[in-house]
Amino acid sequence: MLDSFKRRSGIFYPIFTTFIICLFILTFSRVGLSLWQHDRVSDATGWSTILLSGLRIDISSLCYLLILPALLTCIILTKGTVGRIWLIILRLWIVASLWFVVYMELATPSFIMEYDVRPNRLFVEYLVYPKEVFGMLWSGYKLELFIGFVVSLITVVGGWKLSKHLVSNLSYPRWYWRPVLAVFIVAIGVIGARSTFGHRPLNPAMVAFSSDPLMNDLTLNSSYSLLFAVKQMSSEDDAFKYYGSMDSKKIIGLVRQSTGIPNDKFLSDSMPTLTTREATYKDKPKNLVILLQESLGARYVGGLGGLPLTPNIDALMQEGWNFTRMYATGTRSVRGIEAVTTGFSPTPARSVVKLGKSQTNFFTIAGLLKQKGYQTQFIYGGESHFDNMKTFFLGNGFVDMQDFPTFNNPNFVGSWGASDEDLYTKAHQQFTELKKKKKPFFSLVFTSSNHSPFDYPDGRITPYNSPKQTRENAAKYSDYALGEFIKNAKASDYWNDTIFVVVADHDSRAYGNQLVPIDHFRIPAVIFGGGVEHKKDNRLTSQIDLPPTLLSMIGIDNTSPMIGHDMTKNIDESKLRAMMQFYKNYAWMDNNNNVVIFQPEKEAAGFRYDEKTTQLLNKELPENMIEMARANALWGSLAYKNDYYQSQTTQ
Repeated sequence: MLDSFKRRSGIFYPIFTTFIICLFILTFSRVGLSLWQHDRVSDATGWSTILLSGLRIDISSLCYLLILPALLTCIILTKGTVGRIWLIILRLWIVASLWFVVYMELATPSFIMEYDVRPNRLFVEYLVYPKEVFGMLWSGYKLELFIGFVVSLITVVGGWKLSKHLVSNLSYPRWYWRPVLAVFIVAIGVIGARSTFGHRPLNPAMVAFSSDPLMNDLTLNSSYSLLFAVKQMSSEDDAFKYYGSMDSKKIIGLVRQSTGIPNDKFLSDSMPTLTTREATYKDKPKNLVILLQESLGARYVGGLGGLPLTPNIDALMQEGWNFTRMYATGTRSVRGIEAVTTGFSPTPARSVVKLGKSQTNFFTIAGLLKQKGYQTQFIYGGESHFDNMKTFFLGNGFVDMQDFPTFNNPNFVGSWGASDEDLYTKAHQQFTELKKKKKPFFSLVFTSSNHSPFDYPDGRITPYNSPKQTRENAAKYSDYALGEFIKNAKASDYWNDTIFVVVADHDSRAYGNQLVPIDHFRIPAVIFGGGVEHKKDNRLTSQIDLPPTLLSMIGIDNTSPMIGHDMTKNIDESKLRAMMQFYKNYAWMDNNNNVVIFQPEKEAAGFRYDEKTTQLLNKELPENMIEMARANALWGSLAYKNDYYQSQTTQ
């Protein structure tokens, strides 16, 4: 039968066979992943949709992959020298295709366990930093690395042997049939790749069927998911492409309205949200320290009803200003950095930390405080070039980079650099020296121990669970290191002159069967330091509210484009909101837990968020709320494209 198929397929036999093998691998992987997640698949009633839509995606993917070698085979595969050279190239193409398909599916379970989606743009962004990523993999994923290496080796060796069989003894068509076959194979390939006769080719939105992002991702394959993300990255994602259009003037008007600031207080048409804010604190300006905690969601914080892992943060909550309903803007560190240093609202594009136009002259509180005579610094136990932080910071007001190369003989070095204890020791030394110089300072201190593979020194904590290197133990260790720093800070000369905030960049892992898992965006945030009185604040707050609030608390009047609230003021409850970007989905939640969610190329969906069950319940919401949410969802892209968020040094 195979001989008959080979004879009938002619020169296309290697292409057709590779197509069938890859289709089997992708289907087998999808079935395995679906069985692994069978509870969620059953809840979404998605078995048939996942398998049938998945088959459609796989056929499209393989048509894209094989249409070019099929065309070239038809044109140049002859019995001469050129034909023999092409056969070698074709064999390499087949082996590379098999390896890529197998490797991406092999990497998928680990990626799903970490991010609850198939490999996407995060997979690509991490590849830019091979040193850090390989260190992380070597420390925490040796078995996965070994399996990946072995399977890759088997795939390459086996694929090369298979390809030799596939290209041997082919029957060649007569020359006058080649143009006909070429047109035919291109037509079939294009139709298969587009998978539709509509205006737009097949894309993930066409096969999305569930409110659970992972279920929608199971209909894809990981090669398609990754390459689609790369394609989107090449032309940065624009909220207007996903969430609908709106007149620019209307967006600006609604965004201004959402701030609660009177319209006549805005100062510029070229920077529509530019306004002057008067600080609440009127005495000598204080220092500012942001202690940004890696991956510390509320579910790991005892004082917020989570696991009993953070006694030191819990104690700070009883001393300082504790925000009980603080929500992160995203799921990545750079998104948290974006929010707490710039006050910029999230978009479906990459964080402004990584975008081209925001590398200089972009507003940050570091740039503002630098103009006010502050020493501005970033303290980090790892390499500050990671995620483009160093370039963004140095281009936008940060002067001093205190990263891993500046640490002298750290006591413990893990995959991501110096431990949190070493980090806080460095911070304490820096603040003490700056105090002696009588130089006001702003410092962003970014922890890293609570990051996979969760390296930390022995003998510091009683492990919460086993094995040692778990997320819970790393969170407990990070809190221990913070507690040691707080002891030193309270006994220091700089304590009374400094406002501190401890806040998470994001939760450790946002996942679940909802369009936006809102409970995984809730994070701790406590402001403390000299003169800060205890307050439990149950108002809804977003990370973007922290920069204007902190500037107000340290006594800095400022003119800025930030749209966050100064929470030291009485804010109308109708203006309180949290905004959350979950991959391509955007959620806007008001103080009553009403939620508007925008998905790519879909109508806005309304919900009520139940804090007790953490579920989103369908609810019809008023049009004015949907319009306000849409304006804010579009604002970031509009502001970035039109340079509405510049530093005042450029004005």
